[in-house]
Amino acid sequence: MAKKASKDVPVSTEKSSQPSESRAMSPFREFDRMLDSFFDRGWMPSRWEHPLWQRFAAFEKGMPNVDVIDRDAEVVVRAEVPGFEREELDVSVTDGAVTIKGDHREESKEEEGDYFHSEISHGSFSRTVALPGEIDADKADASFKNGVLELTLPKLKQANRRKVEIK
Repeated sequence: MAKKASKDVPVSTEKSSQPSESRAMSPFREFDRMLDSFFDRGWMPSRWEHPLWQRFAAFEKGMPNVDVIDRDAEVVVRAEVPGFEREELDVSVTDGAVTIKGDHREESKEEEGDYFHSEISHGSFSRTVALPGEIDADKADASFKNGVLELTLPKLKQANRRKVEIK
């Protein structure tokens, strides 16, 4: 049923099955759905093909891939940090964890006549990885080659491994 208000504007007196709050939020839900479908369709690859963005493609989720290898006398930690230089990395070691930090900033400018193009990219991360045993932090060794950081961390107590027969 509808009543007429002043100036002949219909006013509904019926109650909606949905609360007014959810009707007010529906444009936002629709917008979220639209953005989700937009991003899922892969519109960004052309942007990621740019050399400045390729440096950070490995950090799509914000963290470099890290392997921790537990050997008898040492623990080896390998981190993939493509696009970073040795000087841009910082490594700290405690008895039970390793923290790897990287901070990279790059700026490119291209100027030709009336054309001017400038891009600034910045990427940073910090990742702490727990170690499987106590290590001698004073004897830690690090090397960096082709975007892979490798840490060799001697254990304080060597593991005594023996083969166990499966019955």
